[in-house]
Amino acid sequence: MSTLKRKAGAETGAEPKKAKQGNIMSFFGAPKPSSTAADGAAKSGSSAPEPAPIKFDKAKWAASLTPEQRQLLQLEIDTLHESWLALLKDELVTKEFLELKRFLEREAAAGKKVFPPKEDIYSWSRHTPFSTVKVVILGQDPYHNFNQAHGLAFSVRPPTPAPPSLKNMYIALKNDYPSFTPPPNRGGLLTPWADRGVLMLNTCLTVRAHEANSHSNRGWERFTQRCIDLVAARRARGVVFMAWGTPAGKRVLRVDTKRHLVLKSVHPSPLSAARGFFTCGHFRTANDWLAERYGEGGRVDWALVEGESVLNKGIPTNGGSAGKEKNKQEEEEEEEGREKEEQEDENGGKKKVEATIVKDAENKEAAAKETTVVEKKKDGVDVADGDENAAPEVQA
Repeated sequence: MSTLKRKAGAETGAEPKKAKQGNIMSFFGAPKPSSTAADGAAKSGSSAPEPAPIKFDKAKWAASLTPEQRQLLQLEIDTLHESWLALLKDELVTKEFLELKRFLEREAAAGKKVFPPKEDIYSWSRHTPFSTVKVVILGQDPYHNFNQAHGLAFSVRPPTPAPPSLKNMYIALKNDYPSFTPPPNRGGLLTPWADRGVLMLNTCLTVRAHEANSHSNRGWERFTQRCIDLVAARRARGVVFMAWGTPAGKRVLRVDTKRHLVLKSVHPSPLSAARGFFTCGHFRTANDWLAERYGEGGRVDWALVEGESVLNKGIPTNGGSAGKEKNKQEEEEEEEGREKEEQEDENGGKKKVEATIVKDAENKEAAAKETTVVEKKKDGVDVADGDENAAPEVQA
């Protein structure tokens, strides 16, 4: 009998031993992170865990809709990225959103031309799935002329040239990253940013052709605010919010600034950009903050020309100084330039002129022009801050 017991024990002995090893490991616990790593996470604020992705059965959810809901929400079912649909599904069936969809159906039935094309209304969700969001740039109204709006705030498709606000964004970006080159042919397509984690979200997602703000106060504001709130709540390790202009600033009031970085400035519109947008430093500041949270690989490459990068020029990214940090080579070149100018001045050549004086003169000239602008408010949008609707029309 004892022989049989020993034989049985030999046959099954491996498994009990594994169980004992597991018990011992659980007793001592998993290795604890070093205090240095823990302190670093606490200082950066990135220790907050990301909520687990929602398990979402799209087909099952769609099948649960009423026939009218399914008909009204077919565009969302077909074109809203599933990572966003899983989080917004409850918002979509609210009476406010369903009424918005009924309004859009009435617009179509009345023969109204609406921008962007319906297949592009949610292109922001497909270019920037929820889990990839690093930066949120808030816009106002879609462009309302042909071949402009395609679902990403501030962006236009070729051959439409970059609108004035976007051209001013390029100027601010070049101040932060001197190596930045605007797209060829005066282009304004920003899909590379979206594909790298920059969510460019307008307040309203549709507009009637040639009628700015014609779809405001119809329900889009509530929907896009929900998108902002979801990013702020669920992207727990932190993202950067860029809020340009008074309306955008109001949309980020509830964002936790201990968890996220909120950057505010005047709007890049020509009506307001000279009041501080060009030197706001937001593009570099965002990357400095992202590098602290996620490492160097967490930064956004703001380059828009294929094969180029603003991140490989050896310029330090520390402190968000809007391009004020320079490497040793740049400092030496500037010093040589100053010595040359001073020598020319001594020899009776052209006088040395400080860049700040030129800049002040430009700002004064721009400010003088702005005084001729009558500031208005239309449908709650501060026109003094400007919007993205002044894009140039494309000649047929």
